[in-house]
Amino acid sequence: MLRDISRLENKTFDLLIIGGGINGAAMAHLAAGAGASVALIEKDDWASGASSTSTKLLHGGIRYLEHFEFDLVIESLRERFIQLKSAPHLARPLAFVIPVYRGDARPLWMMTIGVWLYQMLSGPWNLGKHRGLSLDEIQQSAPGISRDGLVGGVEYFDAQMNDARMCLENVLMADKFGAVVANGVKAEEFIKIDGKAVGVKARDVMSGRVIEIRATKIIVAAGPWSDELIQKDHPGAPKRLRATKGAHVIYDGAPPSKGFLLQSRQDNRVFFMLPFQGRMLIGTTDTDYHGSLDDVVADEADVQYLLKEASRVFPSITFERSKIISSFAGLRPLVADAGHPSRISRKHAIDVSRDGVYFLMGGKYTTYRAIAEEVVKKILPQVARNVMSWRQFRLYGSGDEGVDVSSLAVRFGVQKETMDYLHGFYGSRVKDVLELTRKEASLKEKICSCSPVIAAQVVYARDVEMARNAEDVIKRRLGLAYVPCQGGACRQAVEMMMKRK
Repeated sequence: MLRDISRLENKTFDLLIIGGGINGAAMAHLAAGAGASVALIEKDDWASGASSTSTKLLHGGIRYLEHFEFDLVIESLRERFIQLKSAPHLARPLAFVIPVYRGDARPLWMMTIGVWLYQMLSGPWNLGKHRGLSLDEIQQSAPGISRDGLVGGVEYFDAQMNDARMCLENVLMADKFGAVVANGVKAEEFIKIDGKAVGVKARDVMSGRVIEIRATKIIVAAGPWSDELIQKDHPGAPKRLRATKGAHVIYDGAPPSKGFLLQSRQDNRVFFMLPFQGRMLIGTTDTDYHGSLDDVVADEADVQYLLKEASRVFPSITFERSKIISSFAGLRPLVADAGHPSRISRKHAIDVSRDGVYFLMGGKYTTYRAIAEEVVKKILPQVARNVMSWRQFRLYGSGDEGVDVSSLAVRFGVQKETMDYLHGFYGSRVKDVLELTRKEASLKEKICSCSPVIAAQVVYARDVEMARNAEDVIKRRLGLAYVPCQGGACRQAVEMMMKRK
C-alpha cells in the first residue's frame, strides 16, 4: 500500500476520523464497509497509543462485577466472542487462575460467586466452565506459588490478543473498502464556515506539507489526545477526560501455563501475570497521569510495584530488574470522574460540539466493534442500514478455514515451525507474505536468531502495512520489542531492510 496524502485533498468525505487507535480504525472499517466515503488520519502510527500498550486481553472485565456494571460486562463478553470468531489468528482463549490468600481484599467466597456470575452472564458466549481449585490444583498450575496463607482459588476463562495487529487489520480493512487512510498526518486546526466545522488543516509529519481535508461529518477518536482537539475546537472548553496510566513489564522467565489474576496488597487492585510469547507479562497499574501524552513510560515506581506484588505470590522466582526484557505503559482515556482511578467506569460517551464536531471518549478495547457500530449509525444515518452485523464482521486475515499450512510450507519451501508461526500471525494473509519470497528467496531467512521473524515480514510491513520506520516495525508490526535480542541485531536488520528499495 502506497502512502499518498494527496488522496485526502480536493474532495469532501462523508466522514473524517481523527485518531488511528482501535476505535478510529474500527469506525473507518465499518463506515467504509457500509458505503460511506471515509478519511482516517493518525498523527503517529496506527495503534501507537494505548491500542498497542494494553494488557493484551479480550475480556468481559470480571472486576467490573463488584461495581455492578453488568451491562458493560455482558456487552464485553459478547464482543470477546465475536473477536475470537472473526480473528482467530489474533485472539485465543486462555484459562485464568485466581489464587486467594488470607487477608486479601476479596475473599474466596466473593471470587467464587464472581466467576459463577461471570459464566452466567457469558450465556452462549461462554469459553469454558469455571471451577473451584484446591491448594494442590493451584500448585500444579503454578509450581512455586506461595502456599503461605493460601486458602483456595477458582478458574475461569477469557482471551488473549495481539492488540497492535488487531488495530492494524481494521485499518487494512478500511483501506480495502475504499477509505483513504494515512498515518503520520496531524490535525492542526478545524476549518469552519458559518460556525460549522467542515474539515481540518492537517500537516504531513514526514514532509511538513499542510493540506486541507474536507468532510461532512468529523469525529475525534484520539484517546487521551481528545482534550487537545476539544481545545482546538473551542479554546477554554473544560476537559472531558481523565487519563490513567497502565504499566506493564515483559519478564524473561518461564511463563505460567495459565493466566493468573492476582490481588495487590499495596492498593487492593487486581493485576495479571500472563504467558506471553514464551515469556511472562505482568500488569497493569492504574494511576492518574499528568505528564506528557507523547512520552508515557513505565517508570521505576511502576516496575517496582509490579515486581514486588509478583514476588509476594511467587517467592520461588527471584524477580530481578536485569531480566526485564521491556516495559511499556499506555493511557486509558476515561470519561472524567472524581473516584479512585481503578473504580472509574470504562463506559464510553459520544459528545458533539456546537460546531458539529463529534468526540468519542472512554470505552475499553474489548468493546471496540460495538462502539464503532454505535458511532457510525449515529452520525451517518444514511448508511446505518448497510453497516455490517457482527456476524459479517471480519478482519484482514480472517477466513483462513481453507488454508492448508503443511501444503503451503512445502510450496514455498519454509520450515513447518516457521509456517505455523506466520499463519498464527497473518491468518489467511500468510500467502501474501510468502509470495514475496518467490522473487527473492533470501526473504525466507530469519532476520535474527532470537525470534522466528523472517525478512519477508519486514518488507510486507513496509510495503503493505504502512510501516514508516524501524520503530513502527519493531514495536507494532512484529512485536520485536518484546523479544530479548543480544546486541540489537534485530533492530539493525530491520533498519537495513527498511532502507532497501
